[in-house]
Order: sequence, then structure tokens, then C-alpha cells
Amino acid sequence: MSISFKDKVAIVTGAGGGLGRAYALELGRRGAKVVVNDLGGSRDGTGSSDAAAAVVEEIEKAGGEAMANGASVTEYEQMEQMVADAKQKWGGVHVLINNAGVLRDKSFAKMEPADFEFVVDVHLNGSANATKAVWDTMREQAYGRILMTASSTGLFGNFGQANYGAAKLGLAGLTKTLQIEGAKYNIKVNTLAPVAGTRMTEDLFPKEAFELFAPENVVPAALYLVSEDSPTNAIVGAGAGGFHSAWVVMNDAVWLPEGERTVEGFAANWDKISEQSNLKAPQSGAEQSGAILAAMQKVTGTGPDSARG
Repeated sequence: MSISFKDKVAIVTGAGGGLGRAYALELGRRGAKVVVNDLGGSRDGTGSSDAAAAVVEEIEKAGGEAMANGASVTEYEQMEQMVADAKQKWGGVHVLINNAGVLRDKSFAKMEPADFEFVVDVHLNGSANATKAVWDTMREQAYGRILMTASSTGLFGNFGQANYGAAKLGLAGLTKTLQIEGAKYNIKVNTLAPVAGTRMTEDLFPKEAFELFAPENVVPAALYLVSEDSPTNAIVGAGAGGFHSAWVVMNDAVWLPEGERTVEGFAANWDKISEQSNLKAPQSGAEQSGAILAAMQKVTGTGPDSARG
């Protein structure tokens, strides 16, 4: 069955080019009314452009509806106004794709604190600002689909991107709490870790790979994750036509009796504590405490369950 966004209003940040442009165009083709947000500028966040207006023109030429927005995701009041403008024109906001980003890559030894703060501000705080600006609307209308853009750097690390990685893993963490808080309002929140050839990665790929990793190859995952029947709390990787899921997992807890709760006792049990077996992907932070209590009960025969029995 065809996935439609008819009667839905979608905001895509950083939509003047690359991934954001590809998302906005496909949302428009599938019937969404699209707010094309883009501050413009280079990949380090400097300068400006009218790229958003060009994307709006593309959507309108294809028969869709769109509006350009030049607000900065780092300014919460501007995000509030963007949402207000969309609601005034189209009556609501149903989809938010947090895509705006910048790079200031350097090894941590050479990175200035300002470069760290700026990248975290755009990616993490910027996504929080845009999400907060739509949150009440989505709660009131009992419908919302939000996508955070993480990265393999955030999930797994990458040399020279401490600022970027910190922000990107932070977004996966933000997703995990918001999907809990939004559940009873039919707000679903997911995380996408794309690999794409864009202006942010053009000097990282050979020419052939750059073409293979076209932004259009990420679109299927992104749009499914903001569709009506989307999952929630998913972490999905996408690039060059390949798709996978990732999880934050933990193993079974090892409970140490009182006499063994020393540095030496921990060291002696490290092989078991770090063993990659019986891995589970918790759906909330409370499951960590539950795992520890379960391990205690297994060793001692006491705990919440036995107390009830």
C-alpha cells in the first residue's frame, strides 16, 4: 500500500540541500505541505543563502505546497515562530525531521571549546528547540512524528569528531525519553543515522562512493520513520541502499555479595561483567535497576518478587 502524507504538515530543518532537500521533495510528492527550513551558509555554519526558496519552487512546480523558512534552530523563539507560521497557514504540524547540522572537525587536542559548543548547539540543542516548538501542538492534536538525525560517529565513534559525536549520541538519548513521554499522545520519535554524499561529506568520499551514497538512498528510511504506521524508539542506519537497525543493549547484571564489592572484586569479575551474551535492548532506564535486582534475587533468593511471594 502506498504511504501518503496527504493532509499532513511537515517541517524539515536544514532542507536547503543534501538530505533535507531530498526529504522535503519526497514529502511534497506524497502530499505533505512542507516547511522548508534552512539558514543557509557553508557546512561550518557561516554565511547565508536562499536555498530554501529554491526547494520550495521545486515542490510547487511538481504540484505541491511549501513555504520557505530561514530561522536558526539555535534560536528557540525563531523555532516557535516557524511553527506558528505553519499553523496559521495550514492548521497544524504533524511531522518534524530534525536534519540541520554543521561540521567543525578537528582532533580533540586541537579543537577549541567554541567549536565543540557550536556543533553541540546546532545539532543537539537545535533539535531540542525545534522539537519543543512543535511538542504542545502534537500533544493537542494527538498526533506527531519526529525524526532525530544521529550518526555512526555518535553511535560508534570517529576520529576528529568529538563535538559531532557527543551531539549525535545525545540525540539518540533525547529520542529515548521523548518516545516515552509522547506515547500517550500518539507521538512517535525515532533516530536515523544516515550515510550520504552531501556538502558535509563531499571531501570524505571518493567520487564514485559520493555518487553511490546519494541522499535519495536515505529517503525511504527517513519517510517511513515519520509515517503514520511508523515504529517508535527505533535507531536505523541508512546509506547507498543499505539499511540496518542499531540498539543500545545491556547484558545480564553480575551481582557481587557485600564482601566482594571492592575494586579487586570488580576486577575479578570483569570478564563476566563485560561478556557480550544475553543482550537485551531496554525500552526505558528503569530496566537497568530491574536487571540488578533480578541478579541479586538469583544469587540470594531474596528481592521484590520473593518478598511478594
